[in-house]
Amino acid sequence: MKIVLAGSSHWHAEMHLDAARFCGAEMAGIWDEDAQHARAFATRQHLPSIADFATILSSPPDAILLMGHPSTIPARARAVIEAGIPLILEKPAASSAAALAVLSELARQHQAFVSVPLPNRFGPAATAFERLRSQGRAGAVAHCQFRLVNGPPQRYAADGVAWMVDPAIGGGGALRNLGIHGVNAALGLATGELRLKTVSIENRIHRAPVEDHALLVLEDAAGALFVVEAGYTFASMRPGGDFEWRIVSENATLIDYGERAFCATLDDGAIIELPIELPATRYRLCMSDTLDRLARKAPPATSVDDYVAAMSLIDGAYEKAGR
Repeated sequence: MKIVLAGSSHWHAEMHLDAARFCGAEMAGIWDEDAQHARAFATRQHLPSIADFATILSSPPDAILLMGHPSTIPARARAVIEAGIPLILEKPAASSAAALAVLSELARQHQAFVSVPLPNRFGPAATAFERLRSQGRAGAVAHCQFRLVNGPPQRYAADGVAWMVDPAIGGGGALRNLGIHGVNAALGLATGELRLKTVSIENRIHRAPVEDHALLVLEDAAGALFVVEAGYTFASMRPGGDFEWRIVSENATLIDYGERAFCATLDDGAIIELPIELPATRYRLCMSDTLDRLARKAPPATSVDDYVAAMSLIDGAYEKAGR
């Protein structure tokens, strides 16, 4: 399968490239709005660079992995969908749900494959819970917590994407960028509609234009609670930070700390260690699932509709917080 990586200056570009190569995909070329960046990235990775985005559309690969600046990505995504090319759409693809909703409708019209890579869906707690649910052993969800707190916001400037801390471009801060993983997880586990019970969105340490900490409490139609916490308050510029994925149901408690994960089940009294899956592994699992679904002509694990649903909840949280 041939893939073009369109957006080499995105901070996840190397992880996506590693994942694609691990899955045996052929990288047909590298493109970026900054042609010099694309050439340098392609040279380092021993891959061809592509100067003109239109060239990708006229000689289409099997899929395009698209990422970049939210002000230009919607138009490029539209062009890919209209060209009938399967699309892997990295976030942030827009600053609000409204711009994404247009893409979602276009994807429906064209019956397009548009996958949004949210790799924590493939973490050990999440996948183990899905296995229990498929076996009829999970029981009703009681409460969950999804925490993703990384280092200070200035790390985006160091990565060459300072626009991430401009709310007019990125549409917000830690909640929009990191919290979307937790909101998507909550939507996937919820029964019926999720409603916002409590919202806290603040600058607790860093006086950046965007928030450095957010906490949402959501409740579904069955009364299950979901806590989503996102932040830029971890005291390190190194990759990673404070991570926890916790799912609690009638028969199971599953906790993923990133470097350790376990599952306890009431029906058999077992407590088992789950496989350790660091971020690179999760990206590989996500890519493998995406390419498999594309080959089978199955819908993606996380669609642009799912992305719109999560963005809409985040829009509501910002509005409730008066931001």
